[in-house]
Amino acid sequence: MKKILILTIIIPLVGWSQENFTFIHNGIERDYILYAPDNLKDGAPLVFVGHGYGGNAQEMMNSCEMNSLADNEGFMVCYPEGTIDNDGNHFWNIGYNFHQNVTVDDVGFLVDLANFLQENYSLSSTLTFATGMSNGGELCYLLACEASATFRAVASIAGGIWYNYLDQNPCQPKMPIPVFIKHGTNDNVTYYEGDINDTYWGPYLSVDSVLSIHISNLMLDNVAIDTLENINNNQRVTIRYKYSSDENFKEVWLYKYLNGGHSWNSDDYSIEEEIWSFFMQMSEQETDPLIIKENYINKELIQIIDVLGRESKEIKGQPLFYIYDDGTINKRIIIE
Repeated sequence: MKKILILTIIIPLVGWSQENFTFIHNGIERDYILYAPDNLKDGAPLVFVGHGYGGNAQEMMNSCEMNSLADNEGFMVCYPEGTIDNDGNHFWNIGYNFHQNVTVDDVGFLVDLANFLQENYSLSSTLTFATGMSNGGELCYLLACEASATFRAVASIAGGIWYNYLDQNPCQPKMPIPVFIKHGTNDNVTYYEGDINDTYWGPYLSVDSVLSIHISNLMLDNVAIDTLENINNNQRVTIRYKYSSDENFKEVWLYKYLNGGHSWNSDDYSIEEEIWSFFMQMSEQETDPLIIKENYINKELIQIIDVLGRESKEIKGQPLFYIYDDGTINKRIIIE
């Protein structure tokens, strides 16, 4: 009954496209923007997009093409906003030197907000992703380290991992998730080679060191390397590294942007489409064989029945059969 009541409350909101909301977390009022395409269906994915240091949710939304992609692919986009530090800048608490006394729990905020959005908008509980630029990309690394039970995969653009953070959390999740990394070799803000002597932001790892953490967590031992087409015929070329394993469908992808700077976009491809492709490829199989992913785009759920053929609601811990309009039937056990 609780689920039905929640659905009744939110149905009038479907079709509003973009809206600003607030969410109370740990007694702090947090702001975020939601974008819902007209073709959003029950069980749709959810993608968080985090802004950089000093930015905000509106600026991040305006500077990327994630909403257009959501229109095409049918997922909800959430642009959360960081709190404001003593210098008046929105930020994500990832371990900068000048934030060492800050106690804001941004990982907890996104986890709780994800759960809230999944429940209130009938979104998939297994297809929640996060990406972000710079400080937002750094937050994605923290989500991979701490919130793998909520987020299916993350994509960090021009972000880093700070030694201050690793001193508190060695980033060894029990269920590591796929990670996408794009970083310019000429990034003059978050250096590709890292900076162990930075006294302002604080010392942080090189991209190769960050890469090694996630490859090690997933126990990947294969790599495929290719070069993306240089459409603009310039010096900024992307070399793509796909790290994988025969024993594990999860992967880590590195887009090494040669001569590229501290930027979200690329000259030769849509970064949004590359990220989405990664998210979907990393969702083709499940981490747990008891959970079967629904095809949220191409088929409609008609009925749920139990093992005796009786119509049923979603019940945790019991095998259920999901019948779709294309004739397919999925067996699923909800174990959350």
